[in-house]
Amino acid sequence: MKLLLLASLIVLIAGCASKSNLPPATITPSAIKSVEQYQYLIGPEDSVNIFVWRNPEVSGSFVVRPDGKITTSLVEDIPVSGKTATQLARQIETVLGQYIKSPIVTVSVGTFIGPFSEQVRVIGEAANPQAVNYRQNMTLLDLMIQVGGLTEYADGNSAVLIRVENGLQKEYQVSLNDLIKEGDISANVDILPGDIIIVPEDWF
Repeated sequence: MKLLLLASLIVLIAGCASKSNLPPATITPSAIKSVEQYQYLIGPEDSVNIFVWRNPEVSGSFVVRPDGKITTSLVEDIPVSGKTATQLARQIETVLGQYIKSPIVTVSVGTFIGPFSEQVRVIGEAANPQAVNYRQNMTLLDLMIQVGGLTEYADGNSAVLIRVENGLQKEYQVSLNDLIKEGDISANVDILPGDIIIVPEDWF
């Protein structure tokens, strides 16, 4: 599956230069609403701080394992990945209720990695291609600053944004040269969780 995805991305990179007819990236009203209502979801390698009122012996800081679970002093294998801190607190209250009378739990997140499905990826001719943790109200400019901008070989104005909308994969054109080199802020667009930016090489 990973090899198939990689092969598909390589094909997309190779074909980006010919996709100037793609629609420009925009944000729909429903997407704007999802950004405004965005809540951080816990993911593998996050650290979560669990405080159980009047029960310090079962409180503590825990690192989420790669399988998305944590182990506490009373309960093993609590699934936490993909939940908000509040959802996790209510879940732990239910679990601890088997051992403690009416537990009151507060959860906070110490380090922020997030689920892989929500990370934003930049591949191709970026200075430092990588997966970046999504942050509420993140824009294309924020993302490009984090990956160090473009290489000298990048065809930034032929870059493609891949986004899943209503279960369907869609492609949009983004003008990175205009944004980064020309300072054209109108080329800046909002980024959503799970977006992929593909920056092709300029062959000419």
